[in-house]
Amino acid sequence: MSKMIKWAKDLFPICRSITGNGTRRTLSYFKKLNPEFKTLKFPTGKKVFDWVIPKEWNIKNAYLEHESGKRFAEFKKSNLHIVGYSKPIRATMNKKKLLKFIHTQKDQPNSVPYVTSYYKETWGFCLSENEKKKLPNGNYKVVIDSNLKKGNLELSHAILKGESNKEIFFSSYVCHPSMANNELSGPVLLNQIMRYVKSKYLKKSKYTYRFILIPETIGSIAYLSKFSNIMKSNIICGFNLTCVGDERAYSYVSSKQGNTLADKSIKNALKGFKNVRKYSFLERGSDERQYCAPGIDLPICCFSRSKRYPEYHTNKDNFNVVTQKGLEGSFKIMKKIIDGLETGTYPIANSYCEPNLSKRKLYPTFSQKGNISKILKIRMDLIAYSDGKTNLYEIAEILKLPYIILRKEYNFLKSKKILK
Repeated sequence: MSKMIKWAKDLFPICRSITGNGTRRTLSYFKKLNPEFKTLKFPTGKKVFDWVIPKEWNIKNAYLEHESGKRFAEFKKSNLHIVGYSKPIRATMNKKKLLKFIHTQKDQPNSVPYVTSYYKETWGFCLSENEKKKLPNGNYKVVIDSNLKKGNLELSHAILKGESNKEIFFSSYVCHPSMANNELSGPVLLNQIMRYVKSKYLKKSKYTYRFILIPETIGSIAYLSKFSNIMKSNIICGFNLTCVGDERAYSYVSSKQGNTLADKSIKNALKGFKNVRKYSFLERGSDERQYCAPGIDLPICCFSRSKRYPEYHTNKDNFNVVTQKGLEGSFKIMKKIIDGLETGTYPIANSYCEPNLSKRKLYPTFSQKGNISKILKIRMDLIAYSDGKTNLYEIAEILKLPYIILRKEYNFLKSKKILK
């Protein structure tokens, strides 16, 4: 787990977008960590459902140079200074005209915002509001050395086969420039999860695992255009991973249905943590929008730590926000879910009607108000729901208990041959 923060720091300087060399470099980095990843390409102009793959964008440099020679909004100092997908431009203009193309976040005057325009060709720069106010009067040379041309949208996927064709699904995105939590925490967590599954369950896993790294929105739509039928048939539980690297409270966005195995497992895994925030599907924001769209309707939740935080989509989203401890905490939650799914079962009572616990010395000899212990009540409730149709996660949810406690009691009752 100690390597997750290193991976994020290695990738932080790269200028990523929904297409281009930055995304390729990022996918290549993760393929070295997990060689099972395969790259898929979708060419410019290809129709994917109601969308079309855009031109590929790459950028070498950009800056504003005042007539005095002083430069502002230098791409090589921060790739957030450029509006993503800016078309190339070399021009000279006065300050009044230039200001129309400068974006700021007025409610956060010291922060540089993250701004994009993927589907309408334009250009622009981003500054903090305070930097904008200090721009001197005069003429400016405007330089954006970029190109927009036919190319490919690229993404990676890996499928780890298990005993069953039923799948557990993990998705995250690789399309933002230098932001630590909103961009890199999700992909590094996904790669750590993949390594864990391979180390503990490969060749003996109950389920098949599908992992994908995509450009947000257009990438998930492109992927679904190719694999939606098999995903709809096989995926029983899945998570979109985003903003999982800080040390603030955990949160998740429920699936559209709100009662899937993903909903039940994430809710149970977060029992006992303070200030857990559950967002309804109406508050969705990332690729869960696509995975739960009409006609797709996968059992997917979005898992985060802070879904909403002040540094989001600004240059303040850095390694003051993302920490190793934050990443490890998120990994432990996902690990708990995977272990629960892999060891989970549908318990069945070995006897018809209620078993006689007294003859097994599991029930008090004397019957009196108040002498049913808490643990005995849990065992009796577990037996009552052990119908072979309800899994342990679902029973844990019904009983409002952490899965790990119920698993322990299931193992005990199984050892007594009360359950199987």
